[in-house]
Formats: sequence, structure tokens, C-alpha cells
Amino acid sequence: MNKRTDKYSSGFRLKHYLWEICFQFMGIDTVKRFDRIVAILIQLQSKKVVKAQELAKRFQVSLRTIYRDIRTLESCGVPVLGEAGLGYTIMEGYRLPPIMFTREEAGSFIAAEKLMQNFTDKSLGSHHESAMYKVKSVLRGKEKDWISALESQVVIDPAQVLFNKNVPNALEVLFESIAEKKQVFLCYSSLREDDPTEREIEPVGIFNENNYWYVLGYCHKRTDYRQFRTDRILTIRRTQKKFTLVHGNLDEYRYRPSESAKTKVRILVNKSIARYIRGSSTRYGFVSEQKQGRKVEMTFMSRDIENEFPRWYLMFGDYAEILEPPRLRDRVLTLLKKTEAKLLG
Repeated sequence: MNKRTDKYSSGFRLKHYLWEICFQFMGIDTVKRFDRIVAILIQLQSKKVVKAQELAKRFQVSLRTIYRDIRTLESCGVPVLGEAGLGYTIMEGYRLPPIMFTREEAGSFIAAEKLMQNFTDKSLGSHHESAMYKVKSVLRGKEKDWISALESQVVIDPAQVLFNKNVPNALEVLFESIAEKKQVFLCYSSLREDDPTEREIEPVGIFNENNYWYVLGYCHKRTDYRQFRTDRILTIRRTQKKFTLVHGNLDEYRYRPSESAKTKVRILVNKSIARYIRGSSTRYGFVSEQKQGRKVEMTFMSRDIENEFPRWYLMFGDYAEILEPPRLRDRVLTLLKKTEAKLLG
């Protein structure tokens, strides 16, 4: 091992580097630039490759400024490697652990930890808990006190059951599948089918919408892209089968125009209720809205007025009126009669 490699190994004393960097930064004329350069160093350690454009966007400075800051890090002895068109990386083996967190950053850990405990599956939650112990171990005393004072006073309670309790590692398996580009096996219970179905999918991405987790992927059973709600996954297993397709990013598939026929829907909603359903309206084909006194006329292009849209409409139907199509009114009445029969039967 040569002298330079040994210098940047994990065994090299951190204290020497801190003094070296502080000495180099004494010539910097603003605290703002010092903070930015330290933040750049932390970001370089957070990813394998970081592009200059990414840094410029985050810190809202020019590329020329980023190039100058990188040269400053290099002059301080930080082994930054750069390649045109690819980005910057730090030589393998060189690491500076986090040396300080602001009080506000430390406080943000509480929200992150509570969210991970309640909005992810058991397996991923336990991994995050382990990671948080490591993060907390490098906090200064006053930041640890700050976190301790908040931990028992922050409660996050999800409104929905997000995962099947018999599948505690769904997100972990899906994350691994996306990263390694290997198919997963699912046994899935769909609302549109009486019995669970088995299928192999190539996960493209995972998203949270309307209080539920979904995985969007290419389904070999349907030979098309489909999305699956995680709480309806009855079984999930890793496979050694590689992806058969090269997939784009998640948004390309979530917002692509649907090839299926759509039906125009117009409803008249009380103004006091309209604001509460706007958040979920996009999922049901929302197009536009127009105020009419104390009411709001909302227009949709719905993919499914037999089940999806009418069942959503029933959530607020006592505050709304269906303007068109008549078929939607008939379907809602049918669902109400079935509900009444169940209640009285």
C-alpha cells in the first residue's frame, strides 16, 4: 500500500484532517461559502457519483462556483475524482463521519423515525431503527437531549392498514428487486377478482398515494404495466430471474395516457366539501372545476364508472349531485340499494 492510499484509509486520524481543512478555509471570506463547501463534502460522501449540475441546483449557484468549490476541497487534501460528463466521486476508503448536526436537523430525525415506524413494513422499519442508533451515536450531548425531549411527545398514527401482517418484508423485497433488477413473485388479492392470483412482476417503482403504498411494475401475467396495493399482497418472494425489459422512471408510467376508453363525468359538489376531495380527485380522472355560487362543478374523465368512481363518490355523495352521465347515477343507486339490503337484511 503506498503512502497516498494509506493516508486516505479509514485508519487515518480524523483530527489531522479537520485541522488541515480548517487551516485551508481560513482564507474564505464568507461563512456562507464555508457552509456550502462542507455540505458539498457531505453530499459527495452520500452517493457514489454526484454531478456538478446536481450540486449547482441544490445550492442555487453557478457551475463555475461548484468547480471552484471542488478545487478548494482538493486543495484541502480531499481526494475528489472527476470525469467529464459523469460527475464527481471520492476515492474509495476516504470517509469523514458526520461531525455536527444543527438542533433542527436533529429534531427532524424524530419525524423521520416515527414515519418509518408507522408507514413502512416491519422489516424496513427495523433497518431504519438500527440506522438511527448509529446516527444518534454521533450527536453532541445537547442534540441528544433535544431528541429525548421530543421522542415521547410525537405520535403518528396511520389511518389505513398499509401492509399485510403476514408479509412483514414487502418493501424490503421490492427495494432489493428494483436495485438488483430481479423479478418478484406475488400472490395478490385484487378487488376485481374473486380469488387471489399468482404472478411475477418486474417492479419499476414504489409510491404512496391516498394513504396507501403501491408498487408499479411490468406484470408477466397481463403482459403490461400494472400497479399493486401493498396491503393486498398476500405473499411475496424473491426470484433469481432477471428483468426482461429496460424500464423508464416511475412517472413515465404513472402519468402516461391510458389506452382504455374514458367517460366524461360532471358532478356538483358543495364548496365546503370540494376542498377536501381535491387531494384524491386526480386519481379518478379530474380535469377541471368551475365555481357556481356556493357549489363547485367538477369535471372528470373516468376510466371506470362501474366500480372505482361510484364507490369514491359515495364517500361524499350526500354533499354532491351527479350531472352526467345518467349511467353513473344508476350505478350509484344500485350500490345504495345493495347497501340498504345488507343493513336491513
